[in-house]
Amino acid sequence: MKKEVLIFISNGYADWEAGYICAVLNKPESECKVSTVSLNSDNVKSMGGFTVIPDYNIDSIPSQCEMLILIGGTTWKDNSAITPLIEKCIQDRVPIAAICDATTFLAEHSYLDNIPHTGNSLEYLKEFAPNYKGDANFIEQQTVSSDCIITANGTASLEFAREIMKKLDISPIETIDGWYSFFKNGLYPE
Repeated sequence: MKKEVLIFISNGYADWEAGYICAVLNKPESECKVSTVSLNSDNVKSMGGFTVIPDYNIDSIPSQCEMLILIGGTTWKDNSAITPLIEKCIQDRVPIAAICDATTFLAEHSYLDNIPHTGNSLEYLKEFAPNYKGDANFIEQQTVSSDCIITANGTASLEFAREIMKKLDISPIETIDGWYSFFKNGLYPE
């Protein structure tokens, strides 16, 4: 049976932030499969206009998963109902990966205060997450992986995918680095 990776989506989610990692995890030869989760069972429309029927709503998720991925988007201030799932993942030591405004949500709810992390910028987190107190742990990098939480800024979907692949140990590091280099540099590097 494949390991299930849950990806939380809500209306206005940034579909491109999930593209690389979902394509890798959903390959037929992968040991993982991606399932979508939303607050309810209604269709979810991305920023790019893709409509998704979620596999699960917040009340019907499986009791176990391999990782929870939180994709950025325009409605994170309305997603407080996801907090119990985040709490459960932290309690069970299930890795969480957050990108763009999902990191802002984690910052606002104090999940990043005491761990190394990144986000769209320190100024952005301070402005849009008034409860954030993790200034001393903010690192100006595309991604930061710390124990059970991966964070990435909104321009780092490729680096985000690479960190998730490493955390899930889905391939040898050389294979992951080769994959990253191919997509970062292309067939004809400049």
